[in-house]
Order: sequence, then C-alpha cells, then structure tokens
Amino acid sequence: MGEAAILTQMVLQDEVREALSGMILSPSGWRGIFAAGGGEESRAGEIDETRRIIAAGAAMIFARYLHGLNTQNQPGGEPLVLAGSDTRPTGKAIADIMIPVLLARGCRVRYAGVVAAPEIMAWAKSLNGAPGSTGFVYISASHNPIGHNGFKFGLTDGGVLPAEETLKLIAGFRSLMAEPDSPARLEKLITGADSAALRETLSAETAAKKEARKAYFSFSAEVAWEQNDRASLKSENIADVFRRGIEERPLGVCCDFNGSARCVSIDRDFFGGLGIQFAAINEEPGRIVHRIVPEGESLDPCRLFLEEQHHRNPAFILGYVPDCDGDRGNLVIWDETLQRARTLEAQEVFALACIAELAHLAWAGNALSKAAVVVNDPTSLRIDRIAKAFGASVFRAETGEANVVGLARRLREKGYTVRILGEGSAGGTITHPSAVRDPLHTVLALAKLLSVRTINSKPGLFELWRGRSGRTELCRPGFGLADVIASLPPFAATSAYSPEALLQVAAADHGKLKDRYQHIFLREWEERKDQLKARYGIHNWEAAAYNGMEERRNIARFGEAGKGGLKICFLDTGGTAVASIWMRGSATEPVFRIMADAEGAKGEPPASSARHIERDLIDWQRRMIMEADNQVKNE
Repeated sequence: MGEAAILTQMVLQDEVREALSGMILSPSGWRGIFAAGGGEESRAGEIDETRRIIAAGAAMIFARYLHGLNTQNQPGGEPLVLAGSDTRPTGKAIADIMIPVLLARGCRVRYAGVVAAPEIMAWAKSLNGAPGSTGFVYISASHNPIGHNGFKFGLTDGGVLPAEETLKLIAGFRSLMAEPDSPARLEKLITGADSAALRETLSAETAAKKEARKAYFSFSAEVAWEQNDRASLKSENIADVFRRGIEERPLGVCCDFNGSARCVSIDRDFFGGLGIQFAAINEEPGRIVHRIVPEGESLDPCRLFLEEQHHRNPAFILGYVPDCDGDRGNLVIWDETLQRARTLEAQEVFALACIAELAHLAWAGNALSKAAVVVNDPTSLRIDRIAKAFGASVFRAETGEANVVGLARRLREKGYTVRILGEGSAGGTITHPSAVRDPLHTVLALAKLLSVRTINSKPGLFELWRGRSGRTELCRPGFGLADVIASLPPFAATSAYSPEALLQVAAADHGKLKDRYQHIFLREWEERKDQLKARYGIHNWEAAAYNGMEERRNIARFGEAGKGGLKICFLDTGGTAVASIWMRGSATEPVFRIMADAEGAKGEPPASSARHIERDLIDWQRRMIMEADNQVKNE
C-alpha cells in the first residue's frame, strides 16, 4: 500500500472512530445517524464511506459470532442469516453493504426487504431447530428520528440477543474497528462476495418476504390464543367465544401506519381474519409524514381518523400508531362518555393489556398462584395493584427489552407462568410466546376485554377483572371501553416522552450523580416529610437499583445503581408503595429520563388527585437531579 493510500486509511479510521463515538451500542440496539450529511431529520438515502465501514464491521462481527456457535454446539452447514429493514431511507443502502459482507464471510443470507421487527423475529423462530446456526440482522433505529439507523441481532428464540451476548458482540465490534487495517479489510469484504450468490440472494427477496409474512401470521395466531394449561379447559375455546362476540358486537380498528414497516406486514389480513373491520391511513412504505415515536402529537392524525371512521361506522372504536419498525404502538380510543376520540397514555395501554391477559389465564382455568408479570423499572405501580387482584407477582428489570425478556425467561425456568411482560412506560406489550413488543397483540388484548363476555354463566374477561378488583359498581351488561378504562387503579405517571421526563445532564458518571443526589434527597426528605405525610399519606421510602435483570431493593447507597435505574418508592403506613420517583440515562438516546408515579389520595377525586401528586413529585425530582448535576460539574 502506497503512502497516499495509507494516509487515506488513517483519515478514514479517524472518521470511523469519531462516528462510533456518537453511536449508542446497547442490548436494545445499535443506533446512530447514518444519513449522508449527518442530519437527524435528513431523508437522504445515501450513506458515506464512514457508515459503510461501520455497517460492514457489524455484519462481519455477527458472521463471526454465528460461526462460533456452529463450532461450539450447533454443527451443521454454513450459518443462515435472515435480513431485513424498516422503512428508513438509509435501510437499503445499509443492506447493500451488509449482505455482501455476510456472504463473503461464509454465511447464507435470506433477504426479505422491508419487514416489521416482530415479523423477522417470528420468521427466525419458525426456523428454530434447523441444522447449523441461524440468526437475524434487522436494520432499524426503532423510534429514533428518520436520519438515524442501526442494527438489532438475534437467533431463533423469537427475540433480540440476550444482553450478555450482545455485550460480547459490542466488545468484538469495538476491537475490530480499532484495528489499524480494518477499513481496508472491510472494504475488500464489501466487494469480495461471490457475484452469483449475491444475485441469487437479492433475486429471492420476494420469496423471502412471503415466507416471513406466512411465519408471522401463523405465530401471531398462536400468541393470541395460547392456553398455558390446555388440560384445564372444559368446553369453551376462547378464540370461538371471541369471534362470536365480534359477530354480536362488531368491532372496527384503524391504524396510522405513518409509512412504517407495518405497511407491508400482516395487519390488515390478521384483523380481517378475526372478523375485525380495518381502515388505515399513511399506508405507503417509507412515506413518514410525522414524528416517528408514537407518543403525544404523533397520535393526533390517528385520533382524528378514528373520529371520522366512527361517525361513518360506530363499530370503529380503536386505533393504533406503530413506530418505524412496528414493534410498538400506542392507542387511541373512542370514548363513549366524552363522545370523542382521545389518546391513551402508554401506562394505561399496558395496564389494560395486563388485565386482559391475566384474565385470559384465569378464564382458561389456570392457577395464578405462580403467575408473574415482568416489567421495566419505570412501569407504574398500577401494575402491582392489577397483579395483586389476580394473585400474580410483579418482577422488575432495568429498562431495555432484552432485560425484560431475559428476566421472563429466567422466571419461566423457575416454574412461573409469564403470559405478559413489557415496558409499561412505553406501552410496549409482549405476549408469550412472543419475545418482542407487538401492537397487534396490544390491540387484541383490548378487543378480548370487549368481546369475551359472560356466556352460559361463565364470566367474561372484564367481568373476571371487576369481580377480583372489587369494582362491581361497573357491572352494567352493555359496558364499553370507557367502563374498562374507568376500572383501572387510579394512578398518574409521567409520560416517557413529555418535556418533564427529559433532562440533559453534564455528569458522565451517573453513579457519582446518584451519590450526590442521595445527599440532596435525604436533606429534602427531612424538610418535606411532614408535608408529604399530611398531604399524600407518604410515611416512608425505599430505594431500589435496577441493573440488567437484577433488582436490588432497600439499597444503602444510591450510586450502586451506576448507569442503571434508580427508583425511590414512597410507602404508606402499612408499607405499601403509593408513589415513586425514578431516573436513568437512556441507552438509546442522548437524554437522561426521569419519572414520577402516584396513586390518587383517599377521600379525593382519584384521577385529579393522582395527577396533582405526580406533578408535585416530578417537579421535585427535576430540581434535585439538576442540583446534583451542578455539584458534579463544579467538582
């Protein structure tokens, strides 16, 4: 290599190093700005040489990982990689880099083009047990802005790689990218794939997409009606009862696809097959017309569309908005009390799904004494009240889908039934045996609450919940969505994407930040404890740290949480948690997230009381954290 070429490689490696410093590599996904020009909101489809090298390095390290699995415990042929992307403009350009590298590194590749995240994972799961190692690489940055992109990796268990395996990939990737000759080596791999194999892979895209859709459709039906204890069933099948309910009380669902990967997925066919009427807007793949994250104002187009559909056909009472990769979606509803459509908060959505799926277990005759709900650390305490009504337990892991899924798997190995899990703070519902969030099953959970009603003296799902929660005053036969929502335990939680929930902190060492915060909190507690007792019935507190799948309660030093979640639960006189405040630096975005959660005070209107307490607590939390950050900054 000549001197000029060496100099060029050195410059490129410096640029790669700088680009990597701006990326977030975590078990939840590898994400950064990929669009040429470096703009977060750029709609450019091209990527520069630096991002080409990064994409090639990610492909190479995953190929190496799969070959390692073949050597260790899965003898067979060449590893198989399933590949696909969401609808971001840079997805195709990244795939055009990764596929040749995977082929050049001795992998077979099936490329399905645009697929939803749950779709590619169901496709991979359908190949579980095949000879050799099989995995998937999914090109997506989930809910990040359109100029971002990234990667998710997994095998055939239906979800992303566990955190400990992803950390191995990250370490290998960083090591590879630090090698002096890595840009030159990776560039050779990009152009070194067998041309015939590459043509064959790309020409089979339509067939691969068809296979992915088929696997996803079949798996979605399995998830929807899974019976954890089939032997306990007597005569009724919940799927049949559901369909009869839909015939008696027609149900319509609408969707704002917002140009996401779900535009070309199974949604319309899946709901239509259940007898649910379906309507949609923004169905053109890649035509992303508003902010990707399905929160706040991003739900307004769907809300307005639902109102329009409902006025034409009163059966339409539900709507959903997915993010770009289609693994989460928040809801809008027709509220018959208000006579208008409105959005549901993410925490409400998850709570309703929990009621539906725990009631599903009870309806099917399962014993719930060892049933569990697994959630992330900022999920509202409302879930604890719901689980208690059914006799189930709640377990919490650090924020991150891989952590929640991993903890659920660990609990199942211990004999727990974990039908539902997810990140309640983002409305992300995961219904076993799925291991990924899926808006289809979120919508279906609410549909089951409305449609599986009392038949032949056997209580329906909502009737089961009303009885167990003691809310028998809501027992009118013609109940609707407003009644279901009114039955929720009265909690208010800070929305994960509201301005109040987002902070920019200077402290890079979050353990030190939390240590400083502890001194401030203890001082403030002494000053406010009498007021908190008198106003909100708060008598004590307990701090907990969340790191990966581990929860450590009653910690003595807040800094033990490190970069993980720190939650302070406020307790009443009986030791029951009635409110909480929480903090954690995001692993996928450059922000520091905070949250407050509160139950309505006794003797006051529950909803307004809960929101008043939450507002007070979130303001207090912001002030304490910013004071702690200033202390760290000035040291």
